[in-house]
Amino acid sequence: MAIYDWMNIRLLTPDDLPLLREFWITHWGADFMIAHGETIRYDEVEGFVFGEWKGLITFQVRGRECEVTSLDSLQEGKGIGTALVNEVLREAAKRHCRRLFLITTNDNLHALRFYQKFGFELCALRRGAINETRKQKPSIPLIGMNNIPLRDELELEIKLTTEN
Repeated sequence: MAIYDWMNIRLLTPDDLPLLREFWITHWGADFMIAHGETIRYDEVEGFVFGEWKGLITFQVRGRECEVTSLDSLQEGKGIGTALVNEVLREAAKRHCRRLFLITTNDNLHALRFYQKFGFELCALRRGAINETRKQKPSIPLIGMNNIPLRDELELEIKLTTEN
């Protein structure tokens, strides 16, 4: 794995919103996401950009929880995703969050491998959630990555503190 340069990571700014919108449309098929039954819009998230948009992570902090809403590395195997997740971990800890969590889908074996190797643990399965999401976002295919039927949400988390 290549060594990443922390100086290449910066916070998203309001000036980045048009680029963020286009990035989500290009890489996620819309300028919104749906997870755990909630719609998440591009203009409601915070995030970090790696380099010249070679990587992007977005997140939301609600109370004492931080949710990763998207992670993209446009150059696999270079440590960009790892650097971005580490940056959000630091931010979540700085804000006294109890946990960092995210949602992925049952077909995304690459993400499941990455997040579990990183230290995330499976904590919830929402059977049929993608079937419901498809009603609001019909562009979601029936068959996902790895030729696996796309139907369930999986929640993974890292506990950050044990205090209440």
